[in-house]
Order: sequence, then structure tokens, then C-alpha cells
Amino acid sequence: MWSPIRLTLELAAISTLILLIVGTPIAWWLAWTRSRWREVVATIVALPLVLPPTVLGFYLLVALGPAGLGGWFGGLVGLRTFAFTFEGLVFGSVIYSMPFVVQPIRNSFEAVGPRPLEVAATLGASPWDRFFTIAVPLAAPGFLTAAVLGFAHTVGEFGVILMIGGNIPGETKVLSVAIYDFVETLRWREAHILSAGMLAFSFLVILSVSLIARRTGRRAY
Repeated sequence: MWSPIRLTLELAAISTLILLIVGTPIAWWLAWTRSRWREVVATIVALPLVLPPTVLGFYLLVALGPAGLGGWFGGLVGLRTFAFTFEGLVFGSVIYSMPFVVQPIRNSFEAVGPRPLEVAATLGASPWDRFFTIAVPLAAPGFLTAAVLGFAHTVGEFGVILMIGGNIPGETKVLSVAIYDFVETLRWREAHILSAGMLAFSFLVILSVSLIARRTGRRAY
């Protein structure tokens, strides 16, 4: 049972790091832009919240397969496809968990408001200085919530993971897939152990997010 646990934690850690790097500029743009495209972009980011995982997984499978962009890019690095690989799982996880990272950060940026940034600008701070020394520290609770939610959501993924990764031990067999596999093979003891662990983990995640929101007085998500 340790291989799926290790693989899941590795996938969640890498995906969360990428999500914070990619999601932060998106959240910043959504928080402050007046572009007519803002709601369109926000809707695209939020699509994984309502799309059935199998639908999203299907299109990701097509995109990552030999006939998609994943096949073309995989050829550049010596792979036939990114489907059914750990790298493919990372890509799918980033797409699937994007709204759980972007929204809390966007909420925190909006809660900061323009006033602190305007004051810093009058003191001669550059845009980069205002972002890293004013906006990011003040929005720290949002970043913490985003990291917790992004990590937890990646740990609990199933439908998308199964569609684009299958059930390859040591490569794509993460916790949720392992539980499904144990149930299919009537290995109830192992399924109970992993499921109980996931239940405890989910409880701690929700409690942590609620405590963060309570301490900061802001929306957690």
C-alpha cells in the first residue's frame, strides 16, 4: 500500500507547486483587470468545478494522446505520448485543481484592496516591489488556503486520474485508484485502511481551512 501513498503525495506536492506558480498571475489578473474577457477567463478556470471528471478526463486524454499536443510534445523529449504517464497525471491535476487555487488567491487580492498598493506607489515602489512586498504578504492567508485546497483536491482525484493515467503500479496508481482496485478485488481490509486515512485527511483539511478563514476574517474559498 505504500507505493500509492508515496506516488499520491509526490503528485500532490508537484501539482500544488505548479498551481501556485501558474495560478498566482491568473488570480492577480482576475482580481484587478477591467477587461471584458475577465468573466470568460474566470469561467474557463472554474469549469472543472462543474464538468464531470470523466468528460474532462476524456478531453485531456485526447490532448495528451499520440494524436494530440501531448503526442507532439512527447516526441520532442523521446516519449510517444504523455497519456498514462506520471507527467500526464501532473498536467491533468493542475488543470483539474486550478479553481481551488486561483479562487482563494483572487479573493485575498481583492480583500487587500487598491489602497495599500497606491500608497506604496506614491512612495516610489515599483510594480514588482508592490506585488512582492505589499500584495503577497497581505494575501498570505489566501495562498495558504490555496495550497491546502490544491494539495487536498489532488490527493482525492479519481475520475480524471483514471481516465488519463489508468492503473499502472508505481507510475499512475495513486491512492484513489488503489482503493478502487482493492474494492474490485474484494480486499476490504486494505480498502478500509486507505479510505479511513483519506477520511481523516479530508476532515483535517476542512478544519484547517475553516480555522484560517476564522483567524483572518476573510473568505477561505
